[in-house]
Amino acid sequence: MRVTTTSDGVTAVITPYGEIDFHVLPRLLTASQDLPPSVTQVTWDLRGARFMDVAGLHLLIHQRMTCADTGRTLNVTGLRQQPLRLLQLAAELFPAGEWGGFLPDHLPTAIP
Repeated sequence: MRVTTTSDGVTAVITPYGEIDFHVLPRLLTASQDLPPSVTQVTWDLRGARFMDVAGLHLLIHQRMTCADTGRTLNVTGLRQQPLRLLQLAAELFPAGEWGGFLPDHLPTAIP
C-alpha cells in the first residue's frame, strides 16, 4: 500500500492506494499522527482504496476520535463501491456507531 499526504499547513489530505486491512492500519494511523499541529482539517481521500475490511472501520472511528480530541475537522471523500457498501452495512447494523456521518450526502457519487 502506498499512502500520500499533502498539506498546506492548515488542511491535510491523506490518500491511501490499495487495500485497507489490519496489515496496513499502523501505517495509515502513522500518516495522521505525523501531521503538524497547525492542521485543523483532515480529509481522507479514499478514491485509491478499492477494498477495506473492518480495519477501515477502525481507521475511521480512530480518526473521528483523534480529530475530536485535537479540535480538527474530519472529512471522508472518494468512497469506491466496496468501502461505501461496508459503511452502509455498518450504518444499518450498528447505528449507534454513527457510521452515516462518513457517507456522502448523495450516494450516487460513489466511485466504482
